[in-house]
Amino acid sequence: MEADAVEQQGERVVDVVVVGLGAVGSSAAWRLAARGLDVVGIDQHEPGHPWGGSHGRSRLFRVACLEHPGLTPIARRARELWRELEAHSGEELLIETGGIMIGQPGTRIIDGTLAAAREHDLPVEQLDAAAIAERLPALARLDPGDVGIWDPEAGVLRPEAAIVAAVDAARAAGASIRTGERVLGIEVDDVGDIGHAAVTVRLERGDVRARRVVIAAGPWLAQLTGLPVRPHRVVMSWFGARDGHDASIDRIPVFIRSVPGTAEWIWGHGALPGDLAKVGPEFDGPFDEDDPDAIDREVRPADTARIRELVEAAFRDLDPEPADLTTCIMAHTPDGQFVVGPTDASGRVVVAGGCSGHSFKHAAALGELAAQLAVDEQPFTDIGFLDPRRFHPDGAVGGARAHAPRATGGSVETGSA
Repeated sequence: MEADAVEQQGERVVDVVVVGLGAVGSSAAWRLAARGLDVVGIDQHEPGHPWGGSHGRSRLFRVACLEHPGLTPIARRARELWRELEAHSGEELLIETGGIMIGQPGTRIIDGTLAAAREHDLPVEQLDAAAIAERLPALARLDPGDVGIWDPEAGVLRPEAAIVAAVDAARAAGASIRTGERVLGIEVDDVGDIGHAAVTVRLERGDVRARRVVIAAGPWLAQLTGLPVRPHRVVMSWFGARDGHDASIDRIPVFIRSVPGTAEWIWGHGALPGDLAKVGPEFDGPFDEDDPDAIDREVRPADTARIRELVEAAFRDLDPEPADLTTCIMAHTPDGQFVVGPTDASGRVVVAGGCSGHSFKHAAALGELAAQLAVDEQPFTDIGFLDPRRFHPDGAVGGARAHAPRATGGSVETGSA
């Protein structure tokens, strides 16, 4: 793809439009602009906003990814890019603390983590219950037979700062950033030379024509593409220490753990300096699909009843009454994996999203993958398991939809692990 915008029949045509400047879209805009392309990034809100799913003060970072061994190379590349953004912005974005996964042998927490570790020769350490209690007494409430996997590369990301840093880096590389604009629809030309304009992005204040489009619209992805990405409301919760107890991240590192006496598990980390501990429930549904433009932002006692019980059961140092609460939007795919790839053989539309509660750690690298696909580069790792066409028997997604109702640029990820 040529780097410069061209004129077609008197109109300006850019190389790539990125729809959505949340976790993945902000990085996609950055990585495309860094290649010298003419890029326009669009979002209805300002970078780092709290209305999608990319906010919440912290997100977990893990390399031993229990969700799929193929995610480990993506996490590693993401770490490199987070560090590059730190150097560009002067902001600390990734704090490596190490992390512990606790559960029964044979469960997804343990076996999934070990599968990733074995496939990629990761430096994890296996601990029995006695070793967990000795090393991490704040996590010593365990069921008989619990074991732990220590991931020394785990840590915490600062999501709002990371998104702002990526957008700033995109601007510095020459991208045009348009915020405060809704995307009304995306129309793909039926025929034509892919080297010229192939996509029209409909906006409230003037359309944009481009050769390619990356749709990274988070909870709004289904509205724009027809993909089975189901948004729903979740509540994020933070906790203080009990009187006389220590709930700092030095004492409670990053964790994903089963809860004693239950079949449930939780994730989170201790308090960063000046903040609170963060704990959330693992959630795979079932759930009702929510309209991302009409999410109920009020938090009620019923929203936090179960997390209070889980915190009480798992931690002796945390006050189980939440000290702070907010809402965000999770967007699940049917198999819990992201969608990253073209919607059809032409490659004119690339999608990147479907957070399924565990994407923010990967977001910088998912943006890089979207950028690679948008310019016909070979992806840096095998992402066949993320292909959006896997949900369609004919191997093709319906493509971008014209004039999707209330569709907007959005964000990716939620308060999950």
